[in-house]
Amino acid sequence: MWKNDLPKPPVGSFENCARCQKQFTVTKYTLAANPPPGYLCHPCAKSSGSDPFKKPAPPKKRKPAGDKRTVASYEERRLPSLASVCIQVISNHIDDVEALGDIGSMNLDEIAKALAKNRSLNTENAPLFYSVENEHLTLYDVTNLAPPALCTMAALNPRLTNLRLDYCGQMDDTVMSNWAASLRDLKRVELLGPFLVRAPAWQAFFRAHPNLEGFLITQSPRFDIDCMRVLIDSCSKLRELRLKEIGKMSDELIAEIKSFSGKLTYLDLSYPGTANAVSESALIDLLAHVGLSLQHLDLSGHANVTDGVLFRGVKPHVRNLKSLVLSNCTDLTDAGVAEFFSTWQGSPLTKLDMSRNHELAGAALEATLKHSGEDLVELDINGWKDVSEEALKRIPKTAHHLQKLDLGFCRSVDNFLVKEIFECCPDVQETKVWGCQKIDEHCPRKRGANVIGIESTTIY
Repeated sequence: MWKNDLPKPPVGSFENCARCQKQFTVTKYTLAANPPPGYLCHPCAKSSGSDPFKKPAPPKKRKPAGDKRTVASYEERRLPSLASVCIQVISNHIDDVEALGDIGSMNLDEIAKALAKNRSLNTENAPLFYSVENEHLTLYDVTNLAPPALCTMAALNPRLTNLRLDYCGQMDDTVMSNWAASLRDLKRVELLGPFLVRAPAWQAFFRAHPNLEGFLITQSPRFDIDCMRVLIDSCSKLRELRLKEIGKMSDELIAEIKSFSGKLTYLDLSYPGTANAVSESALIDLLAHVGLSLQHLDLSGHANVTDGVLFRGVKPHVRNLKSLVLSNCTDLTDAGVAEFFSTWQGSPLTKLDMSRNHELAGAALEATLKHSGEDLVELDINGWKDVSEEALKRIPKTAHHLQKLDLGFCRSVDNFLVKEIFECCPDVQETKVWGCQKIDEHCPRKRGANVIGIESTTIY
């Protein structure tokens, strides 16, 4: 409606201009006078600052919230190698392949990884990876393999000495009993998710494999202290032990591990069923017995891993470590970790993961780099939100052999730091920068090195 609720004159009628009083023909572009009443001819409307023929500007398209913060989590390879193309073709048509032939263990492993991405491994195509000559077998997702298929795997690979199965949730007592009889040469077993295996089956498996050198399991709620005792009595040659995410972890179970004094080189007791399942004194006592021979130690997720464990457990008893993982141990302090690395006489580390310890900052990082910087290959300080820019700049100046680096949620990380890392660390392959708000789409890139976690609108 027009001013004063009067209807607009019909198009083609004649009106007198409210300003110049000249008669004009009403069109759809005719504008009402301001102030009213009356209407303006086209010249007077244009001279007043309103162009009746001007097209309205199109409304701006607002980007959806999801498009504003696209996370670039990978670096696309525009020219894939011939081998990678072949592997992709094989994985896409795995059900039509009759035999993989002699393609080499590395390519076979790549195919297994490709199948795990979409869980394509099943009872029909799994035998493609089997051979009576196999001594090592790694399958990254056996979710679709039922107990009979897992028993068949043992029958078709009788010479296995090293076996790794991820996501083996269907494994049960019948499988373990079958392996106890079929895989007599097994020396190392690594399992992720054997939920259904009960304590008697574990014990029978240990008794059937006295030469077991590596036992690494994750997420086995039925593994208890009795299983631990049988493992100790039956497998005296054990060198690697992983009991990760074990629901029945306790001081008593930890105490049994002391029997491996001087033998263990790899120990992973991370993320017990409850964070307070193991006391500080029990951890210190364990390290006093087994620490001398350890090369890898993982105590992540223990609420009672404090500065005291570092000073009374690791410092006096653990001198030969190459890899230390203390992620999500929230009672560690910046000053305590800094003093530990400043006074610890242990050998330099090649891998250090102290992520998700929000109290750690610049002092801890500088002491760590002074102790192990020249030997570090992997460094994870994700979540060190208060670490200073000056301390971060010491990473490229000291750790020249870094290959993997996680700087996620370190607030002072910016494009210039990433540039220095690429210039000073020629071997770097992966740098994670999740939650680093100062990094944008102009972050430097380097051929062969992935920058993961850039928040930008472009995926490289």
